[in-house]
Formats: sequence, structure tokens, C-alpha cells
Amino acid sequence: MFSARYFPGRLPAKSRWPFLFPALFLCAISVIQVFAQSVSPIWQSIGPFGGDARSFVSEPGQPQHLYLGGTNTWIFESLDGGQSWSRLSKVESSDDLIVDDIVIDAADHQTLYAGVWRVDRPDGGLYVSHDAGKSWKAVEALKGQSVRSLAQAPSNPAILVAGTLEGVYRSKDRGATWDQISPIGSKEIHEVESLAIDPHNPDIIYAGTWHLPWKTKDGGVTWHNIKQGVIDDSDVFSIIVDPVRPSIVYASACSGIYKSESSGELFHKVQGIPATARRTRVLMQDPHNREVVYAGTTEGLYRTRDGGHNWSALTGPEVIINDIYLDPEHQGHILLATDRSGVLSSSDNGSTFTESDKGFSARKVEALVADAHDPRRILAGVVNDKNDGGVFLTADGGSSWTHLANGLDGRDVFTLAQSPGGPESAGTILAGTSHGIFALEAGQGPTDTHWVMRSSIVNHGTRIVTINNAGHKVNREEAITLPARQMSSRVASIDLSGPVWVAATAEGIFTSIDQATTWQGGLVLGSAAYHSVAVWDGEILAARREGVVFSRDKGQTWAPMRIPSRLKDIRRVAFSKQGDLWVGAGDGVYLSRDKGETWFWLEKVPVRDVDDLAYDADADRMLVTSRSNQVLYSIDPATFAFSQARTGYRLFLARSAGGIRLAASLQDGVLMEPPVRAQR
Repeated sequence: MFSARYFPGRLPAKSRWPFLFPALFLCAISVIQVFAQSVSPIWQSIGPFGGDARSFVSEPGQPQHLYLGGTNTWIFESLDGGQSWSRLSKVESSDDLIVDDIVIDAADHQTLYAGVWRVDRPDGGLYVSHDAGKSWKAVEALKGQSVRSLAQAPSNPAILVAGTLEGVYRSKDRGATWDQISPIGSKEIHEVESLAIDPHNPDIIYAGTWHLPWKTKDGGVTWHNIKQGVIDDSDVFSIIVDPVRPSIVYASACSGIYKSESSGELFHKVQGIPATARRTRVLMQDPHNREVVYAGTTEGLYRTRDGGHNWSALTGPEVIINDIYLDPEHQGHILLATDRSGVLSSSDNGSTFTESDKGFSARKVEALVADAHDPRRILAGVVNDKNDGGVFLTADGGSSWTHLANGLDGRDVFTLAQSPGGPESAGTILAGTSHGIFALEAGQGPTDTHWVMRSSIVNHGTRIVTINNAGHKVNREEAITLPARQMSSRVASIDLSGPVWVAATAEGIFTSIDQATTWQGGLVLGSAAYHSVAVWDGEILAARREGVVFSRDKGQTWAPMRIPSRLKDIRRVAFSKQGDLWVGAGDGVYLSRDKGETWFWLEKVPVRDVDDLAYDADADRMLVTSRSNQVLYSIDPATFAFSQARTGYRLFLARSAGGIRLAASLQDGVLMEPPVRAQR
């Protein structure tokens, strides 16, 4: 059963807005039956492909079978050598674990280990799967530990070592039990970022910390620092030991790459990699030629063919590399796990690289628009990906995507909007970015589509001028046009549904009557930080965190909207079909049918921390989402009955076109609702 609480508006009498309609409700809404909660399968992530990829591992003896760890708790799988990927599983239900290390048990390929950690706090753990990654269970001994490195002894698969923020742990029974083998409470051997085990003697273990490398020859009974030749206070990201000559050890650090020919007792710094690329995150020795070593850095991929004497760059400095896979079966086949660019592949020994991340999507999508005339045509705006981000377009419902970034110059895209257009016209598409508004324009060829800035602010005003009239000085008001300037702030919301286009920005509210050729506006009621706008039948609603303003003269004048005193932390505003006003706030959903005279709090709709709401005209429903959960709520504006769809992903917003519901996720790209199967 469901009810809604009634609240009158709260404004002093002298500030009341002359609303268009009288109050429609004088008492609380009667109790209403709720729709049964829908039980839906997990939604499908359809792209755009790419994002942050962290770690590779291939099944021993099956080099075309790979696993890939990401930054969203997911593990992906490829059966074709990395040409395409599919979501395999999450190691746990949360979506903020970074899967930096995956190990396949050399004695049992159905057993996998995953070391994970969180960015915002010292947390994580070690997870084990006994069904080839389909399901996972936390290892209790390392629960809550931030696991930064993981290795299995080449000569004894029963032995595993894990590096955490607290130290080095070892298991002698394939992960069943674990013991800390570095000194407990040590002020030196902690924050263990990298590990390597001697190929012949499992008691010889190398540990790279955030402050120099260490080594034990007796399984952790004693440790000694192997810093000779290494610049002080170097973070050691990767250590590799030559499988044939274990006296040869490579280590990469924030200060460069080092090589030892004395089992780590003395290192010398490798020359040939520019100083700007010192943060070498991963080293990988070529299985076909041990003199060939690849270095994945924060500024590109480098390679030496002569054991480290000479190095050459294989990619540009814009590529940030987290891991490298060298195919032991097909020489010259290289995969890179990168920040922002997803998976890159080379089949010509590193001469060229192309994207190879079909099926792998780890994008943070904050803007979404689907063409009302063709719901398979979807545009998604992403953030945090710089030149690898911007806007992506699919014309086939997510099977393939085109990167539309030309003209955006690495700007984040926070909102996308499309004007209604006509039966044969898709309408104008605008993108609100971190610095201004851009319009999508098509060029002469299929690859010429680009973005053009449409952020010119041209305000009009008046000034007092003094003239001489028959010998008398007279003051007169004169209309003027202020000098044009460019909008440079963050644009959070755009509405193109009416004849007057509206934008909410960090410098105020702006309107355009010439289809974004120019904009007029600025501060409204002394405030700049507006983040949501909505238009209905010539009326404009705009919100900031503390309040809502209303205009019924195309944005020429504004007045404060009457809202309940308890309504705080406003996130989003919207209109439904009859012009009812909806507000999504920190404590839930509010509705007014009389322009703010009376309000109802939909307290029984089980969603708080509302981040977005949008009207689905096809279904006549209000779609409500919160970043704090994975549920899409759909509310009937007439009865307030609601249904829930569990998507399996944390959501940013939801939209609908042509009867198809879509969602933007925090880390998993664009989501599409699975088709409803006919019941037998």
C-alpha cells in the first residue's frame, strides 16, 4: 500500500508567485495500491567500448583464452585472443574494486585468484574461483586487505604470495591458509606493490614497495633491502625474473627502470627512456626472445631488443599502460591494458596498435540521448577520459560505436539534448561540457562529423544618456547590446523541447531564441550555480541545490518557486505530461500539480538520494534513479503507483525512446533493458 505526504508551499506572502492555476489538492492523497515489483534480468551493457583496463592473464596452454580485470569489480573474458570480450563475473556485489592481479592456478586451470583493492580507502581482498571465474568467494584471511600484487611460484603451484598495504603474505596450500611472512608492523616492508618468485626456488621472493625493493632467500624468515643502485624512495611497480637465468632481474619504479645481473644485489639504471616516462607500471619479457623486454609506462610503450641497453618508443606518450600481454603462440601479437583507451592490440610486433575492446565497457556516462525517431541511434557523453572521451554514437543499438570527439578538445560532456526536429529530421544536438556548449555538425564525408562551439553570450541592456533638448539637459534610457563573450563554465543541463532553448550552468541560466547562435542570461536571483532546467508549454523551471525558480515569459523574469521548508538538496526538476512539477532531492521525490502552491512527498517510493528524474512520454511514467543503488523506479504520474527494475549496475540517469529504456551507468557505459519475453 502507498501514500504520499502533503506539504503546503513555504514562502512569505509578499514573495508569492502569481501561479497560473489554483490549488488542486487540499488534503493528503488517498492510499493507492502499488504495482508489483518487477523481477527483471540484469540489464545489458552495450558500450561505448573502452575505459580503464587493468590486468591480463591467459590460460596456460590456451593463449587465446584470456581474462581481463577492470576498475569496476568486473572480470571480462576473451576466447579469441583479445579481439572481443564479454562480461564474465564480478568478484563481489560492489562496483568499485580494482582488479589489478589475476592468477590462474598452473595445476588446475579452473581455479583463479584475483587480488583487488579500493581507491578511496585501504580495503579490498583476495578472491578465489573454482569454476573458471564464473563465481568467486572471498579469502577470509585477507578480507579487507588492499591486495596490490599476487604471484604463484613457477616451481610449486601450491605456493602463492600476496602483497598488501600491510606486508607480504604466503600460502603453501593453494590459498586455503595464509601467513604473513614479512615482519608484522614493519616500518619498511609494507605497501607491497609488486612481487616476483624465483623460477627454481620458491623461498626466494622479491617484493617491491612504495619505498624500494626487498628480498628474502628463506621464505620470509629474514629479509634484506636490495636498494643498491636504486634511487632512494623509489616506488617499485614491477619486478620480473629471467626464467632461464634467474640472476637477471628487472625492476621498474617511479624513478625509471633498473636491471640486475646479481639476483638483485646490485642494480644499474637503464638508460634510453625519457625522464618524463619514469612511471613504468609494468615490465614484460618476451617469451620468444628473453633479450626483448617491454616497458609499459604512463607515457607510452617502450621496447628493448638487447637486454636494456637501447630502448625505442612504440606508441605515443598519450597512452597510459597498466599491463601487457605477449602472446606465446603468435609472435608479434601484443595487447595493452590502458587507462581510458581500453584494450589496444598489435599484430605486427608493436609497429601499429588498434582498439581491441569490443564488449569491454568501463566508461563513466553522464549524458545520454536517444533519437525519438530511431531509438537504435544513441549518443552517450562520457567524463574523465580526456581525448579518449567526449561523445560516442551508435546507430545500431550498441553493436558498434563511433567516437565523436572532433572539436571538443578533451572536454567532459555532462549533458546532451536534442531538439524535436521533424519526421525526417533528427533535430539539433547540443552537448553541455566542462567549458561551454557545442553543436554537432555533419561534414561532407561520413568521418567529418564535428562539434562547433555555440557558447556566445550576447546580453542586452539599457543605459542612461544625457541629451540637449532645446537648451535643457535631459536624461534618456537607451537600449544597448553588451559586448559578446564566450560561456566558459560547466553546463549541467539543457532543454531544447520548446521554442526557447534553456541551459543551466555554473554561471547562471541562459536562454536562446535563435537555436544556440547566441545566449542571453546570467545570474538569477543573485545565484549562479544552477544545475537543472525543464520546459513545458512556455514555462521554465530551474533548480539549484537550495531552491527552484520559475519563469513564464521565456526567461525574461524569474521568481522563486514555493517549496516545502523541508525540501533540501535539490538534484533534478522535470515536468510530466500535464505540466505537473517533479523534484528529485536528497530525501526522495516531490510533486506539485498547482505550480508550487501544494506539494506531495512520495515517501513510500523507496528511493532516496535521487540524482535524476525524467519523463517517459511513451509510457507516461516518471523515471527516477539514484547513484546509491542499482534500481530504476518508474512512477505513474496519475496514481503514484510505481514499479522497480533492478539493472545490476549503479545508475546515473535513465531515458526512454521508442518504448526502449536506457540508462547511463557510473562505470559500465550505456545500459539497455532486456526485451520482455512473452509468457507461455
